Amino acid sequence: MSAQRITVIPGDGIGPSIIESAIEILNKVGCDFEYDYVDAGITALEKTGDLLPEATLDLIAKNKVTLKGPLTTPVGGGFTSINVTLRKKFNLYANLRPVTSFKGTKARYENIDIVTIRENTQGMYSGAGQLVNEERTEAEAKSIITREGAEQIVEFAYQLAQKEGRKKVTAVHKANILKSTSGLFLEIAREVGERYPDIESAEMIVDNTCMQLVMNPEQFDVIVTTNLFGDILSDLCAGLVGGLGMAPGANIGKDCAIFEAVHGSAPDIAGKNLANPTSVILASVQMLEYLGMSDKAQKILAALRDVIESGDRTTRDLGGTAGTTEFTQALLERL
Repeated sequence: MSAQRITVIPGDGIGPSIIESAIEILNKVGCDFEYDYVDAGITALEKTGDLLPEATLDLIAKNKVTLKGPLTTPVGGGFTSINVTLRKKFNLYANLRPVTSFKGTKARYENIDIVTIRENTQGMYSGAGQLVNEERTEAEAKSIITREGAEQIVEFAYQLAQKEGRKKVTAVHKANILKSTSGLFLEIAREVGERYPDIESAEMIVDNTCMQLVMNPEQFDVIVTTNLFGDILSDLCAGLVGGLGMAPGANIGKDCAIFEAVHGSAPDIAGKNLANPTSVILASVQMLEYLGMSDKAQKILAALRDVIESGDRTTRDLGGTAGTTEFTQALLERL
């Protein structure tokens, strides 16, 4: 059988150095992958005049599995978000954002294990119907939720709960006010929940969810929600375990998936060997799980836990003084 080919987008800023770290680790645990490196973001813009070159899109489509570093979308008119473009182009309808407590981080909680599943292509985030009048005194945007889109994402959440042995799915909404869009989402979430009697179904208004996540996060297991709420809640959840540096993300479609660090490209520390590669290492763990290589995923996870808990060569954000390369070396030694 030929080796699995992975499309690799090193990304901007600290992207190339943390991606390199993740790939060293994947090679160390014996993943026999072939890597195809392609550009996107500012790096691609400077080289080709295009944020998302055709060659990059072709390889994402061909290999079906992509590992990606953080990308910068230039601020200002004329540039659409690269991440939003990728999600729409490949119909990556599910955004999977797990957060888990690691001993040794400066996080406020110790036993968090929450997965936020965010609908990735509809709702307020899809950018539909964006208008600003000529006087710039009024702006509007359109939110669209379809039955198919809502059903697909809620099904995804319950199936993940079953697969991972999780006990509870909480549908997060604002149906009390947004009676049309959020109302339809909640209605469909209830219907889907009834098909999974073995899993506890809960529902919660988004503002209350934010408060509950801060006051009593242990009550949550799987959260499923629409695009904009999911974007906000997944970052809030990252804050419970020590920040975006500890949170990976997967964008999953029917036959294509992109695994990524969810933090920014941090241009201020690029090239200084300071970045914590944990987010993209955890994204590569998600990638291994997706590819059915759970044993290798667990090995990397165990090594990562050990390095962070022991404080052996951890990066500044984890309270240590080591750089990206030293942190990676500590992991490689354990593997």
